[in-house]
Amino acid sequence: MAGAEPLGAPKGFEAVLPGLALAGALALGTYLLAPFIAPVAPLPALVIALIVGIWLHPLAARPLFAPGLRFCVSTILRIAVALLGLRVALGDIAALGLTTAIIVMLAMAATIVCGLWLAQALGLSRSFGALAGVATGVCGASAALATSSVLPTYPGKDADTVFVIVAVNLLSTIAMVAYPPLAQVLGLSETATGTLLGGTIHDVAQVVGSGYAVSETVGASAVIVKLFRVLLLLPVILIIGRLFAQPANDAKVPLPIFAFVFLALCLLNSAMPLVPGLMPIYTPAKAIAGTLSSWGLLIAIAALGLNTSITSITKLGIRHIATVTGTTLVILAFVATGLALSSQLGIL
Repeated sequence: MAGAEPLGAPKGFEAVLPGLALAGALALGTYLLAPFIAPVAPLPALVIALIVGIWLHPLAARPLFAPGLRFCVSTILRIAVALLGLRVALGDIAALGLTTAIIVMLAMAATIVCGLWLAQALGLSRSFGALAGVATGVCGASAALATSSVLPTYPGKDADTVFVIVAVNLLSTIAMVAYPPLAQVLGLSETATGTLLGGTIHDVAQVVGSGYAVSETVGASAVIVKLFRVLLLLPVILIIGRLFAQPANDAKVPLPIFAFVFLALCLLNSAMPLVPGLMPIYTPAKAIAGTLSSWGLLIAIAALGLNTSITSITKLGIRHIATVTGTTLVILAFVATGLALSSQLGIL
């Protein structure tokens, strides 16, 4: 899934269909089974699809399925990430205020840099550092998938991506329980508590769960801050794509078109409320696009799991765990410190 790869499907729809059908069937099965699994193991459908996909890897590891699975983790993934732009409105982001925006941006930048540094210091690839840093700094699984799509292909790339997705989900679940009491210990206001939760927890679902479990005010603040981090996925992906580009000779580094589509849809979502006459058409269209995005991510992650062997995962050890845990602690420390200082100075 190098950044230079074209977005089109492999030649011939017949070649794509078997792998696409397999990933689609797994995604559908996961969607139907998730409500029954939740009481026993409260895992998001994305994580369930990933785990089951890895378990089914021996079935999927056949040339018949390879073109379709590649199509899922390239084209379908990029379309799904682009459609996430419809979840962000610039008006909500502007309401955060400059201080909050600066705290979040500095924390995200420090987290990504920390991921790159930790990976290198521990003898891991810088690509894994980028995956860990962006996933913990931006928006969890979606950011990990988007980052993977612009990184050059290297041995163990799929295993690294899978590991980061599973790790950030686990850490997000722990944070969902641990961070609200931490905000109380720090003496943060409701708005600041929402900023802490939205600015540090990796996945959107856990942000919503932790925020609204405290109060409506905290939940709303947390979601807006989280959406701001999602908005910053665009510049982050552009920077990562440029940083890791390996152009041949003097060839131009290709731009991730899906990232610009993400921005365009964000601008569209922000402008549409200004045209009330179109809202009856736009609202259901947005709902359909949101559904397509969710299913696209589910199919892409199912394909990623099907492409990954258990053996490749078991080869990853304590250094990988240390990197993802380190980036998680860095973003928490930066946001918490920024909020504490801002509160003392009376600017938040």
